[in-house]
Amino acid sequence: MDATFAPSGPLKGRLTPPADKSISHRAAMVGAMATEPVTVTNYLAAEDTLSTLRAMGTIGALPSREGSTVVIRGVGLRAPDAHGETIDVGNAGTLMRLLPGWLAGQEGRSFRFDGDASIRRRPVDRIAVPLRLMGANIEATDDRLPPFTVHGTQLQGITYELPVASAQVKSCVLLAGMMAHGDTTVIEPVPSRDHTERLLSRLGVPLWRTGDAITVGHVDELTVEDIRVPGDLSSAAFPIVAGVLVKGSRLLIEGVNVNWTRAGILNVLERMGAVVIGEREERVDGAVPGEEPIADLDVAHGPLRGTTVEAAEVPLVIDELPLVALLGCFAEGETVVRGAEELKHKESDRIATVVDGLRGLGAHIEATDDGFVVQGGTGIRGGTIHAHGDHRLAMLGAVAGLASREGVTVVGMEAAEVSYPGFGEHVARLQRA
Repeated sequence: MDATFAPSGPLKGRLTPPADKSISHRAAMVGAMATEPVTVTNYLAAEDTLSTLRAMGTIGALPSREGSTVVIRGVGLRAPDAHGETIDVGNAGTLMRLLPGWLAGQEGRSFRFDGDASIRRRPVDRIAVPLRLMGANIEATDDRLPPFTVHGTQLQGITYELPVASAQVKSCVLLAGMMAHGDTTVIEPVPSRDHTERLLSRLGVPLWRTGDAITVGHVDELTVEDIRVPGDLSSAAFPIVAGVLVKGSRLLIEGVNVNWTRAGILNVLERMGAVVIGEREERVDGAVPGEEPIADLDVAHGPLRGTTVEAAEVPLVIDELPLVALLGCFAEGETVVRGAEELKHKESDRIATVVDGLRGLGAHIEATDDGFVVQGGTGIRGGTIHAHGDHRLAMLGAVAGLASREGVTVVGMEAAEVSYPGFGEHVARLQRA
């Protein structure tokens, strides 16, 4: 489906973004680990997270959904069984990389994973390496790609130093650590999203942080409380950036998760001179809190200046880096992103697709081995951009169109439904207000 986004007048009004995708995935998984029914409210009903609910059904749980409320009747921590059925992850990379951590500890049972054409290009070797060190048996296509099979074994706790900061790999190892004998410690090169740690901490799992190391202990069973999912800052970032770029705009984005490990885009916007006002969570060290902080954000258009995003900041802004590229087009001076090789392993190679896509719209942007460089101040002319099946690239094109001089046609706009159902309707509402 193609959609054209014309240059917009001021965007006005209030907007509540979709529920957090990352937390929705995790809430469904821990619900399936429980023995008593768990109610998850404000669950994201999007393609990726619905894949997670179906996957929980494949391994024996009974999820039922009415609107944004999901009730999950779980199988218990040590009783999932797919009975030979393939777990179809669809396009959900988070599901593909987290769930094997839990299932690797199911002795005597095997679980085959597969997904769509995009998923079959996304490597799983970075979870296979630590799981094998713990004693898991994993068979992957070409030893690194889906389809792959996890053969459950008795796991042993390890200390594992992540070669690249990744919340997905970290979460996979921590989930496996609950199943393992002894403690399991993950050492991060720089902090990444901590939603898994917060959720496990809230549920009473023995878990603690010492510096850059997170340790989890063995768990026999899991008692899961009801969970409410906050608004997704990664989704909210698209209307936020639209409000920053479109002249005369003033928006209130309500109920957003401002967890410091997710709020990197707010820090980048602040450095660039954008007007985004709202409470922020300061960096949390030591004990891992069990709750996610929520705030309202007041957004207004304003002039921008270029900035540099270094490698240490990348994990905190990884999903919003395409928007940083777009912001750089409108900022005075140069905007640089370094240390973002991880972008090559998303739904598309986001270095190549973002650079090629924005260049086709008139941006002065060049790819580097680990990021990109934008020469700003000229804005966006307009044209056509292909989503390549990538939800964030589709929404990037839409926001570019609103701020452009001639409008942008997005080829494959339906990809936005993966994480932001109703994105087009939200944009139209802000234009009408």
